[in-house]
Amino acid sequence: MLTIEQQIFKQIEKAKNVLLVFPMDWDGDALSSALALFIYLKKIGKTVEIAGAQPSRDISSFSFLPNFNEIKNDLEHLRRFIVSLDISKTKVSQIKYVVENNQLNFIVSPQDGWFDSQDVSSKAGEFKYDLIITLGANDLESLGNIYDKNVEFFYKTPIINISCQAANEEFGQINFIDLNCVSVAEMIYNLLQTENDKSIINEDVATDLLAGIIIKTRNFKTGNLTPKTLLITSELIGLGARREEIVNHLYRSRQMSDLKVWGKILSNLQLEDGGELAWSWITKADTENREIEEDILRDMVDELMSNLPEAKIILILIEKDFTETKMFVFSLKNTNILDLLKSYNPRGTIKNIVADIKQDLNTAITEIVGDIKQKLDKIK
Repeated sequence: MLTIEQQIFKQIEKAKNVLLVFPMDWDGDALSSALALFIYLKKIGKTVEIAGAQPSRDISSFSFLPNFNEIKNDLEHLRRFIVSLDISKTKVSQIKYVVENNQLNFIVSPQDGWFDSQDVSSKAGEFKYDLIITLGANDLESLGNIYDKNVEFFYKTPIINISCQAANEEFGQINFIDLNCVSVAEMIYNLLQTENDKSIINEDVATDLLAGIIIKTRNFKTGNLTPKTLLITSELIGLGARREEIVNHLYRSRQMSDLKVWGKILSNLQLEDGGELAWSWITKADTENREIEEDILRDMVDELMSNLPEAKIILILIEKDFTETKMFVFSLKNTNILDLLKSYNPRGTIKNIVADIKQDLNTAITEIVGDIKQKLDKIK
């Protein structure tokens, strides 16, 4: 019987056109892993494209990653429509087309004789890609518009599903799930190591994979680090991964205004339920009347995680004006906050949500903190 790694490579070998996709939240681990796999597949001669839904936040900090500019935000020309004409009775002399009243008319002139309506047929062609590889997606819905606009394509095309999350719904024909790996990047490294040609991991592949591990472990600050993760990190650096470049772009480029916001949020930080809920707030005056991007808060949460080992949820409330508050919630464990807090009509994923609350800051603090505490108590 073939191992799951052998099954994956067998499907890749059979495929003519491969699509790599990652979740719409642009998780850095999934993104970096997809880019590494993209470079590998190109190197072995495969026709491959990579796609992620249009980002809802600033993702410029990832732009240094090798082949980042290859990422598409939609699936163009996914399927052709074919109009066929039987020319067994007479040949074609000329073909023209015109557009009239939103209708495309083909004008075909026969060489001799004529064409009848029964000579014409039409059909939908094959999909552009014959294999999909998803990275870091717990379900197809997490892919956003890449999936929502192309549901039929995803149901009719073989999927290799690669994830290290227990919440994964195993939606693929091949489900490569490894809960012992800290990151998807670690899984891709292990997968590529099963190939005999060790030279397939060049400097760019190594840099993308190391970036995924660094992002997932918050620059090696999380409590789930394993000796295997550290060994892989060492091996990637030995293969040419550019660690300083990764750290400089991801962790050393914050503006002073961002640091001030961090400081204010940290000074207001409160813990509830034995540390399972961490929450804070910031006023409109504290933000200096500027919009706070989600990625700024996400980076702060990444820093907090290593110091709040018990935390399941981090809540941040930002005052918009006297009647409206913006709510950011981050799930640090396997709590599905998109479902848990659906009454607030949130936007986002099971791990990160945003919602606009029609309440002043003080009312929002009282009601939302209390609501989350009650819901956490129910799921214990």
